[in-house]
Order: sequence, then C-alpha cells, then structure tokens
Amino acid sequence: MDPQIPQAEPAPAHPPLEALAVQPLLNRDYESRPALFYERLRAEYGPVAPVDVLGVPAWLVLGYPQTLDILRDARGVWSSRLDAWRARREGRVPADWPLLPVYDLDMSVFRDGADLTRLRSAWSEGLRPFQDRTRPQAKQLELAVRRYADELITVLSEGGRTGWADLSAQYARPLPLMVMWRLLGADTGRGDELIMDVWRVLDAGPEAAEASGRLRAELAQVCTAKAGTPGEDLPSYMLAAVPDLTVDELTREMVMLTGLIGDFTGTLIANTIAEVIVGSAGVRDSLSAGMIQEAVNRVAISSPPMANLTFRWPKVDVRIGRFQVAAGDPVMLSPAAAHLDAAFADGATADSIYSSRAHLAWGAGAHACLGRDLATTITTIAVERLFDRFAGIRPALPADQLPWRSSPMMRGLRALPVTYELADDPAPAPARPEPDAPERDADEPEARSLVRRLLRVMRIGQS
Repeated sequence: MDPQIPQAEPAPAHPPLEALAVQPLLNRDYESRPALFYERLRAEYGPVAPVDVLGVPAWLVLGYPQTLDILRDARGVWSSRLDAWRARREGRVPADWPLLPVYDLDMSVFRDGADLTRLRSAWSEGLRPFQDRTRPQAKQLELAVRRYADELITVLSEGGRTGWADLSAQYARPLPLMVMWRLLGADTGRGDELIMDVWRVLDAGPEAAEASGRLRAELAQVCTAKAGTPGEDLPSYMLAAVPDLTVDELTREMVMLTGLIGDFTGTLIANTIAEVIVGSAGVRDSLSAGMIQEAVNRVAISSPPMANLTFRWPKVDVRIGRFQVAAGDPVMLSPAAAHLDAAFADGATADSIYSSRAHLAWGAGAHACLGRDLATTITTIAVERLFDRFAGIRPALPADQLPWRSSPMMRGLRALPVTYELADDPAPAPARPEPDAPERDADEPEARSLVRRLLRVMRIGQS
C-alpha cells in the first residue's frame, strides 16, 4: 500500500488542523515567486502542508500523485459538497470570509453523485455545438473570436505603427468577455458595470458579496428570458438538454461561466503571451514551429490560471504524507505545486517542443473541465492573431517586476505592459460566415462599440 496516497488511518500523531501553526497562503513569494513558495512548503511538510486561506485553516496538497488521486477519487473518499465542511456546519467559518460569495453559490463545482451528473450533462450538451468543429455554431464562434481579436488589436493600436499597450487590460481580459456575452445570447448593452462585478467576485475583495448579488441578479434575468424564449445559445441548449433544470440552477451555473470564460481563459491568454515574450524558450519554440496549441499547453503546465482549486473534504480520516487529515477538514489541491513535483516534472524534456498532456490545469476525474476545448480554441486564436498582427512585442517591464494578482485560486497578471510594432500587412477584412452558420454579429459597428466600451471599463477598473 502506497503511504503517499490517502488511506483511512487511526488517531493522528499531531494536533488537529485548527491547532497547527499554519503558513499564510497569500504572501510576497506566492505572488511573485510561487515556485519558491511551493517548494519551501514541500521541503518542510512533504506532499501536504497546513496553510491559512484568508483566515480559514486548510490543507494544501502539493504532491502530483496525491492531487491526481484525490481528483480521481476512485474509492469515494472525497466530497465536494459544502455540507461536508465541518467548520461550516459548526458555524466557524467567518461570515466575512472573502471567498464565501463563491462558495455560497453552491454550483456544480460543489456537487457530487447524481446531482453532479445531471448538471454536467446539461453542460456537456450545452457546450457541444460550440466545441464540435463540424457544427455551424462552432464555426461561427471561431469567426467571431477572430473578429473580436482583430477589433481589439485595431483599437489598442490606433496611436500608430508603434506604441505602448497593456495586453492584459486591453486584450486578454476583454476578449473572453465578448465571447461570454455571445455564449449567453445576452444583450451586451445592459450594464458595463456588470463586467467589473465579475472581477470583484473572482478577486475576493471587500466588495465581493455585493458584486456577487448583482451578478447573480443580472444573470437570473438572462436565464429567465431564455427559459421563456429559447435561442441559439448556451443557456437555451442546457435547458433543452435537461428540461427539469430550474432557472435558479441555471443562473448558478452561468455565474460559474463568468469565471471560467471571463477569468480563466483571459488569464490563460495573458499568461501565454507573457511566456512567449519573457518566459521559457520551449513556449517560444512551440510558437515558432506553428504549434500554438502546444505553446498554450506548456503555459497550462508552467503557469496554470487556476493555481489552486476550490476545497474538497474527506468523508473519513485519511493520511496524506505524515499528516492525518480529519473528516471534514478543508483540502485545497494545487495544480501549480503538483506540476513542480518530481513525480511529474522529472519526466519533462526541456529542449522538446512537445510537453506532457498529463498535467492537472484542467482538473481530472468527475470534475474535469468540460470546456477545455473551447478555452483552448479561444486562447489559440487570441495568441495567433496577436503575433500575426504585430511584427514585434517587447515587455515594458522586467519579468520580475510584472504585477501579479493576489488571489487564493487564480494566478494571473494584473497588467502586461508592452511596446509594439505593427506588421506590414494590414488588418484582415472581416471573415464571411460559413454558408451553414447561423446569422449573427453582422453589425460590425456594434462590435466595435462593444470593444470600446469594454476597454473604457477596464481603464476605470484600473484607476
């Protein structure tokens, strides 16, 4: 029996989690040098370490085999349900805990068993038209993503052939939001302030609770409208796939969509661009070889957008490494740390243009990301269009001075300032829709207006 894999065990040989000295998860090294932080924890504690997550003690799983085993949960030891959280049942989670608005949504991330299967069925069928590249919706979406990317590049480079831009605020973050509105089939004219509420919730700041309420109310209106008048969009497809899906359930899932598309994909785009211009040679080599998806895959390993996942809770006492994790203790899995584990990293070849597909950036097991192909497609197109349109992109700051977000889960750049030089070729003409694709987004001035409103909101959010 492998002692490194969680096993049911007798009484612990150490104090309970609540009595242990815990390391703060958010600190200077975690923000700017996460590899150093994770490796220091691994050296001191082994494959799991006690940490403080914004005032809540939790176990942070650092080992690749342990993380993969928990994600797969072949023996049914682990729960994702909120009622498995002992401290929450006992009223010991602070009411002002910054991540509580995310957990209180109780979406499919926090479901198991038949509940999870039902919601994932809705997601799988709802996303299928947009991820199956033989379907007209997928073809039209790819054309739209290219158009959105080109519109953003055109607007941010209006100052001339050379200039300065923030590729996070002006490109990587707004592009997925435009895709999100399209997937929702929503009226993009309803409230640019909603965009900022997405960031407030995901950054777990002091306004997160109020922002979560506004976001949920707005998306409830969208979902109610789709229940009454279905369209060719994600919420309508999900309702058709699972007819007993309630508007409240659908709203919770669409709130999750704002994080998965609006934040995860935007972060992956920015992280990929950063790795190309200041990071590893492997990413640049993959891009130079025309293997953009491989470049994206390398970044998913070296800088996964979701560095740490939401909590899971053991149903029974289990031992991980030298610690016993009590039933109901919160356990946070860290793909970012797992990718640094020798069990995973020692098999990598630095000079190969190919990298492993066994990484955990997309999760694994029952909760593995169903939108992986969609997020990869959006990111690939975004990176391709950027480096096609610019002859040169150079960082405006040294790599060690780039500003990173302090978030317990997401790790992305707050800003990616660059200087650029446009390529000689002019911007491409808008692509024509496929003959069998549904007619959408024919009004190009409307798309340009959306680009300008999004960029204006980004500037307001940074001020």
